[in-house]
Amino acid sequence: MFTVEVYAAVRRFVFVEGNSRRKAARVFGLSRETVSKMCRFSLPPGYVRQRPAEKPKLGPLIPVIDAILELDRTAPVKQRHTAKRIFERLRDEHGFAGGYTVVKDYVRLERARGHETFVPLAHPPGHAQVDFGEAVGVIGGVRQKIHFFCMDLPQSDACFVKGYPAETTEAFLDGHVSAFAFFGGVPLSILYDNLKIAVAKICGDGKRERTRAFTELVSHYLFKDRFGRPGKGNDKGKVEGLVKYARANFMTPIPVAASFEAFNVMLSERCHTRQKERAGRHTETIGERLAADLATIRELPATPLEPCEKRAARVSSTALVRYRGNDYSVPTAYGFQDVMVKGFVAEVVIQCRGEAIARHPRSYGQGVFVFDPLHYLALIETKPNALDQAAPLQGWDLPEAFQHLRHLLEARMGNRGKREFIQVLRLMEAAPKEIVASAVTDAIQRGAIGFDAVKQMVLARIERRPARLDLAAYPYLPQTSVKTTSATDYAVLMDGRAA
Repeated sequence: MFTVEVYAAVRRFVFVEGNSRRKAARVFGLSRETVSKMCRFSLPPGYVRQRPAEKPKLGPLIPVIDAILELDRTAPVKQRHTAKRIFERLRDEHGFAGGYTVVKDYVRLERARGHETFVPLAHPPGHAQVDFGEAVGVIGGVRQKIHFFCMDLPQSDACFVKGYPAETTEAFLDGHVSAFAFFGGVPLSILYDNLKIAVAKICGDGKRERTRAFTELVSHYLFKDRFGRPGKGNDKGKVEGLVKYARANFMTPIPVAASFEAFNVMLSERCHTRQKERAGRHTETIGERLAADLATIRELPATPLEPCEKRAARVSSTALVRYRGNDYSVPTAYGFQDVMVKGFVAEVVIQCRGEAIARHPRSYGQGVFVFDPLHYLALIETKPNALDQAAPLQGWDLPEAFQHLRHLLEARMGNRGKREFIQVLRLMEAAPKEIVASAVTDAIQRGAIGFDAVKQMVLARIERRPARLDLAAYPYLPQTSVKTTSATDYAVLMDGRAA
């Protein structure tokens, strides 16, 4: 191949100095065809293959390789064929006698053709993207998986991140409500992937059937919902990048927090801190660019959405209501009735006819029974022999004074004492446990061993007055004094009237 200098000399000899191509061939010792090529090209064009090289050994097996590569598209990433493995299969299964290099080159070119190219996207202010990510953390001393909600404003790269025990409907709703409060407004539109929490069904024409909970969210905050193509994370690349950034920067090393509340306070602080940084090639900070987003987003509604999942249920014969694989108690008076369960991130609220009848801490286990012992005391009062075997009362954390009072009551009254002890426990249906415990301790110290005495002491503490008890006789209640009416009493009334 001739150098660029030879090309330049021949072309100058012909075009600038006006010599013929035949003379150029004679002077430079080249063939006429070579001189003609140099006149056509200003640089050596290199070797140009007129047709693809023949592969006599690999050619017949190219359909086999193509079929393997096509199957690999749906296989797990870690179980896809390498070029070496394809070569081994061709050799062992199809008697391929060629070398490894020709197989490797073909596989490399075919895979390069399959790589998708992308169009750069513009991000106007006021729009958002949402996704969930996963990480590992130590919350409350327990090493567990954290599901974190991410909202990104692509124009400014401002972010909001919040962690949850599970990726549930109530976490999805709570994440939106918290993000809107964090930014102080509602984005004009939010882009999602096709997560089941929001999309019940993808129809054949590309339309989506929204879930009821997601429809309520959109109706309350009036933003436009948009969805990416199924399986195409690049459609919402900004929030995909935020998920990776949050995991690498907010949760590395493995975060340790006393509770999810404390963990989320830390995440909120880091989201605020990030606004002081610069992202990409921008000269302005994220916080400075966020001003354009905040000027565009809508105002928050007067009241936030209640971020909970609602499910209809029925109370069982044991006064339990099942929600997401766990059972929660209600007062026994509501047995067999239809109720509405509201599942929040941190608690479960059970309503009957619009009234909240039970509240419990949320359990994320499976097959867990969550009892409130107070729900069963009214029934146990009618069945006092069930007191010691009642499952809702097992492990009930009561001060030692309660057990002491029970021994004294049963020693004095037998079975009647057990019933009065249950009545003492029922005082906690109307008064805080601390007040009842204090009254029980005081009753024991005074020797006023009875339900009525404890009740009077509880009332005295609530009303902030000294307890008036007659300790001479059970039930220790103050003696009443009834006077006989006399004429002088009426005279006093008449005198007052005359005045």
